[in-house]
Amino acid sequence: MPAIVLAIIGLIVFALGYRYYSKFIAERIYRLDPNYQTPAHQFRDGVDFVPTNKWVLWGHHFTSVAGAAPIVGPAVAVYWGWLPAFLWVVLGTVFAAGVHDFGTLVLSVRNKGQSIGTLAERIIGRRAKLLFLFIILILVLMVNAVFAWVISNLFITFPASVLAVFIQIPLAIWIGYTVNKKGKNMLVPSLVALAVMYAAAVIASTIPALQIDLVSYFGGEETTGLFGLDAVSSAFLIWIAVLMIYVYIASILPVWKLLQPRDYINSHQLVVGLAILYLGLFFTWPTPEVTAPATREVSDVSWFPLLFITIACGAISGFHGLVSSGTSSKQLNKETDARFVGYFGAVGEGTLALVTILAVTTFFASQSDFLSSYESFNTANADGLAHFVGGAGQLATGLGLPAGVAETIVAVIVVSFAATTLDTSVRLMRYIISELGQEYSAPGLTKKHVATSIAVGASTLLVMLPGDRGFGSGGYLLWPLFGTSNQLLAGISLLLISIWLRRKGRNFLFTFIPMIFLLFMTMWAMTSQVIFQWSWLGDGDAQILLFVLGAIILAFTVWILLEAIALFRREPPNTDPDND
Repeated sequence: MPAIVLAIIGLIVFALGYRYYSKFIAERIYRLDPNYQTPAHQFRDGVDFVPTNKWVLWGHHFTSVAGAAPIVGPAVAVYWGWLPAFLWVVLGTVFAAGVHDFGTLVLSVRNKGQSIGTLAERIIGRRAKLLFLFIILILVLMVNAVFAWVISNLFITFPASVLAVFIQIPLAIWIGYTVNKKGKNMLVPSLVALAVMYAAAVIASTIPALQIDLVSYFGGEETTGLFGLDAVSSAFLIWIAVLMIYVYIASILPVWKLLQPRDYINSHQLVVGLAILYLGLFFTWPTPEVTAPATREVSDVSWFPLLFITIACGAISGFHGLVSSGTSSKQLNKETDARFVGYFGAVGEGTLALVTILAVTTFFASQSDFLSSYESFNTANADGLAHFVGGAGQLATGLGLPAGVAETIVAVIVVSFAATTLDTSVRLMRYIISELGQEYSAPGLTKKHVATSIAVGASTLLVMLPGDRGFGSGGYLLWPLFGTSNQLLAGISLLLISIWLRRKGRNFLFTFIPMIFLLFMTMWAMTSQVIFQWSWLGDGDAQILLFVLGAIILAFTVWILLEAIALFRREPPNTDPDND
């Protein structure tokens, strides 16, 4: 089948979903009010609460949620064939992700910009909040550690991408100053910055002297570098240190100085990157062909229910609710902008997940090549991201780009999005630590630098632990829990939205139905995972850690659900009609 056919079908469904379904949700279910005073105006402080143009905020929100996860998940999930992955990405985006991201944004805006963890207390109770915050902390810690690992390895594998990625930082600061101090429009400067970035990527890919290749600096892979480590591990150590210093600074700066302008640049970069890939499909029509099978029977891991946690970001993701309620709700200028920022942001990520499926499934010359590369679920996990970079680079060459330049640009895009998610996640972790400090009367934790130091320090310790993928891959010790905890978080967020809508006397089925589906699939997968880890407890400390944390997360989720069910049973609907 020509890949362009699947692309057209998916894009049409996304467009119809945003045009009609999100409008229905906005007007009939969430009932947006253009005159409602948003927290950005009510608590304006110039640091976190900043009224922001909806296009700029969409850029921040979109790139914060569209990190490496909507690439990694679909690139792995095609192991079971392209059809299940395609259907879950397209339908999940329209009927689950859009409603979830949109809903958590509105719920937070209607509650003083509070995070979804704090809202759990207001809607269900104090115990629910504390349990929920624990699940969130584990999730963002995993995101911080794994994304730092991913970025560092991409810098090592694609040294030509480093210059373009780091040149973006001073450009973003310049844009922030230009817009906020001189009142100029952000569009033209951000496009100029994007052009400079891509020029740097092209030049660095053709001039080796501009490639920041730390492995070669230490003399090659077989040589010894820092502290007796090999050259690759030494390079990794340096990149982790640089990244952690960067995210510390980025997460404490006012959002207008770096976060917003950099994310606005990245939103253009994502649009340009998606355009390159989809145009690559169009201009090479009727090729490339999807060479992966539509469905596939495997013996090691069943797709049901694992598919629904393997593809998290790109179909629905609890992390999106953290961004919506953690940062985006504090910057929303008008409540009616929530539809564009929240729902359309989810559609944008679904578009990225869709092109990931197409890039990977067209990368191989034949079905036998695909099957040999995806011979097991473990190999799919290990090589999925590399297959995307190769497949996306191959699509980009359809527009006449040289192969080396195309791969560098794709690597720059992936690293930029992963870095955006990383520093947003660290900022969210700071918020959560501060909330816990307020909850337990520990004023030291509410201080910005203390909370940020704890967030960065814990993330660094986890990522530097030795793991199965070599030195510094400790984040992957907990990665098997990412999909399940992430989806449980999304299910609980939908539960909170459903309870809120029920109290308002509104139709809550549009959030309740995807919640039931998601929690059923995820708790099934989590229970199976905990049982599996129990059977392998003797295989090392990693299995013990996974079992303990998995069991705790599962128990906490069940506890929250039982409290919510009890609340549903004793509380009649329409207890808090529309008088916000």
